[in-house]
Amino acid sequence: MAVNQSAQEIIALLRDRGETLCVAESITGGGLGSFITQIPGASDVFLGGVISYSTRLKETLLHVPQSLVEEFTVVSEEVAQAMAAGARLATGATWAIATTGVAGPGPSEGFPAGTVWIAIDGPTPHSMVLDLQGGREDVRNATIYSAMSAFSRILSTRS
Repeated sequence: MAVNQSAQEIIALLRDRGETLCVAESITGGGLGSFITQIPGASDVFLGGVISYSTRLKETLLHVPQSLVEEFTVVSEEVAQAMAAGARLATGATWAIATTGVAGPGPSEGFPAGTVWIAIDGPTPHSMVLDLQGGREDVRNATIYSAMSAFSRILSTRS
């Protein structure tokens, strides 16, 4: 399924259900929110998001506990889940999608480039780790595609 079609379906499903979406982005740097808002009608369901590229903003804006960062690093399922939960708390959205990881070109936090965590918080929480290949933009774009595809599958199975 094309990402654009996936985004259109997500917006339609959320609208039909009276649900809303927000994002908490690190590795995607606003790309996920930008992609969603390219779709006409996104404003009916998309509340906004937080680009928390720095650890400090993850902790202060998204209320990610410093203890999680210290124990697991920002490239972890635990931090991705906390980012998504923090975004939902901040916006009141039904759903949140969070992205964190290493775009490259080199390793960070002890993880190789291409290590990505996506967390979806809401009525059906989900998280996944990705091992992506390619340059920075390849990794970021694949993260957006993967997040949208995973969220689309979750919404479709809840129909």
